[in-house]
Amino acid sequence: EVQLVESGGGSVQAGGSLRLSCAASGFTFDDYAMGWYRQAPGKEREGVAFISSSDGSAYLADAVKGRFSISNDNAKKTVYLQMNSLRPEDTAVYYCAADSGFVLPVEFYGQSSGSNMDAWGKGTLVTVVS
Repeated sequence: EVQLVESGGGSVQAGGSLRLSCAASGFTFDDYAMGWYRQAPGKEREGVAFISSSDGSAYLADAVKGRFSISNDNAKKTVYLQMNSLRPEDTAVYYCAADSGFVLPVEFYGQSSGSNMDAWGKGTLVTVVS
């Protein structure tokens, strides 16, 4: 069973930075895609950023391009989301998610609701105050 453990959420002033981490365990396959969805109060869940373990290809949602970056450490099976220039509209619960085995292009995960994901973290709250 794949388990995902998130860390790094919190409260920050607008313009500030946070880094989220997600450590995975229990992968059966070498290939996987991991990333982050977020859900703000009263809004639908949306894909934020995803990365593939096989080729390092990455996806960033238009709303976060130029401000967020995603990276991974395959040896540690850990994915990082560096969030800079945070805005109040980035306030949400951020969920780490992973798909393993037959991995799709990362753009698919970013543009979907997450129904293809095999595993989810519990979520970490990011609050950006103006």
